[in-house]
Amino acid sequence: MKAEIFSVGTEILLGEILDSNAKYIAGELANMGIDVFYKTSVGDNEERLLDAINIAYKRADIIISTGGLGPTDDDLTKETFAKYFNKKLVTHKESLENLRAYFVDPDTEMPLSNLKQAELPEGCTVFLNDNGTASGCMIEDNGKIAIILPGPPKECVPMFDKKVKPVLEKFTNKVLVSKSLNLCGIGESDASEQIKELMLQSKNPTIAPYAGNNEMRFRITASGKTKEEATNLLKPTVDKLYTIFKDYIYGEDQDTLESVLVDKLLKNNMTISTAESCTGGLLASTIINVPSVSKVFLNGVISYSNESKIYELNVNKDDLEKYGAVSEQVAIQMADGIRKKSKSTIGISTTGIAGPTGETPEKPVGLVYIAISIEGKETICKKLMLKGDRQKIREKTVHICFSNLLKSI
Repeated sequence: MKAEIFSVGTEILLGEILDSNAKYIAGELANMGIDVFYKTSVGDNEERLLDAINIAYKRADIIISTGGLGPTDDDLTKETFAKYFNKKLVTHKESLENLRAYFVDPDTEMPLSNLKQAELPEGCTVFLNDNGTASGCMIEDNGKIAIILPGPPKECVPMFDKKVKPVLEKFTNKVLVSKSLNLCGIGESDASEQIKELMLQSKNPTIAPYAGNNEMRFRITASGKTKEEATNLLKPTVDKLYTIFKDYIYGEDQDTLESVLVDKLLKNNMTISTAESCTGGLLASTIINVPSVSKVFLNGVISYSNESKIYELNVNKDDLEKYGAVSEQVAIQMADGIRKKSKSTIGISTTGIAGPTGETPEKPVGLVYIAISIEGKETICKKLMLKGDRQKIREKTVHICFSNLLKSI
């Protein structure tokens, strides 16, 4: 079974929005054993959309389309697919009721233009929208299938996950099971080189490396007649990768460095506080994205000025004048200061020059110090020389902080 993904909308072609739906759907189809060889982006134009449909059905059995289901005249996806399959548009009662229920606020009257969102191709399978106004649908005719979904990811993703996937399962006779191993501290090329022969020899399961944001992952995928068979095929390869990369693997699948860190802090009954200069709160805000973090995160201080470092963190004024704010001595005092002030188990600090200005011959852009102060242990400090623009340097600093924290506790 072959599928092609359509992303409909002129705003996608102009680069005004990121096409996250196609990425999500492609991954889910791969997990189901449905091949995707092409992804098509097309604007809000009936003629060009019809051309794209004709081309796609020469090489695919299923088209999964997102976008173009809105109430305006340029939302033509549903109408164009109906024209291709020679289907009339008829009012779907449940979709109309769902649409009216969306406008329950007495101060908000439903525009008449929204009524077109309740009109669907006759005989189609309807997917009611639990998160918006436009229903999705599936058309089956002459051995071809069209699945038409709304464009907003908050509507498209749950509709595909809850309503489309169960329907698609009947079109595939194999089960795919995947596991991702997430690594930090090693690059994609270096990691891939270490297992070059293993990747070439592995056919089922397959091993695919992916570069991420300051880290990388291996995705291992096995296929079988049942989930149990595929899982059993997967395990030996996963075990081999754990043996080879035991010093770099920090988690699996949806794990992030910050989520693994928070979990480890919870298990060890430890608390943490942050003192940030160059990262400007990015370290703290990334940590607090993790659920249950309130049990371990006590305090965060953005001490950007020297005065703040002195009064908020008890950094020695003479050391600031002698060594400068961007120095090992100040980073250590910042980490110690926030830990003691907050009475937390761990204090971590960042100070550096993120650029593009502020550098000196002795202290260039990208120079960063991070320090980790753990109760009962000697405070450690690392000097970093990072490349990139201001935001990249800040993001890399946060990533390295998490990586070093995991190794320290």
